[in-house]
Amino acid sequence: MTAVVSFDGFSKSYGGDAVVRDLSFTVRQGSVVGLLGPNGAGKSTALRGLVGLLHPTAGRATVFGEPFAALSSPARRVGVHMDGLGFETGITARRHLDIYRLAAGMPRSRVDAVLEQADLAAHAGKRVHRFSTGMRQRLGLATALLGDPELLVLDEPANGLDPSGIRWLRGFIRSFAAQGGTVLVSSHQLAELEQTVDEVVVMRRSMLFHGPLESLTSGGAATLEEGYFELVDGSEGGAFRA
Repeated sequence: MTAVVSFDGFSKSYGGDAVVRDLSFTVRQGSVVGLLGPNGAGKSTALRGLVGLLHPTAGRATVFGEPFAALSSPARRVGVHMDGLGFETGITARRHLDIYRLAAGMPRSRVDAVLEQADLAAHAGKRVHRFSTGMRQRLGLATALLGDPELLVLDEPANGLDPSGIRWLRGFIRSFAAQGGTVLVSSHQLAELEQTVDEVVVMRRSMLFHGPLESLTSGGAATLEEGYFELVDGSEGGAFRA
């Protein structure tokens, strides 16, 4: 299948300290790939580099075969949800989405469509400062969907979601992929990605594993016990709290 996302030797350092080292993997069209690692593993740095929010020290990251900045209509191809892309808390959810859909050049009907997709239609008139953390996560997902994108890049979208919210998120991601979309989603919790992803990329600054989730969790490749995820094949990285 076509490579929608490609990291090729992507590295990022600050003051000589490597945050991400030589990250290389691809995400195929129609697949869901989970970027898994503990806090501080470099997941957010890699995703920010992918969507043009920072420049790599070495290597490159591309979407649809070119840098994000080269896309002619980025919001119509890539939907992004990550920390730092915040909300004006004094306005309603509907107004927030209306501002973003104007910036993306989308029709007004997209606002109602994404409110339904994110299960927020009943809260469209509520001001964002009254939203729970989980509701803000859903509003971030709705914002990412406004351009009707082909690719979703989601950084820790399950943060703040209760168990029912996580189940909803799994269904949301799988439904998006079933309709031909592609998803790259990060998490520090292996359990959040189970039953959702086709492949995982385990990283702790550098890549430790890339492949199907079942290959990671069976055959002695890894263990998951009492909240710890431990590589047991001798790979760099040891154990980390999942």
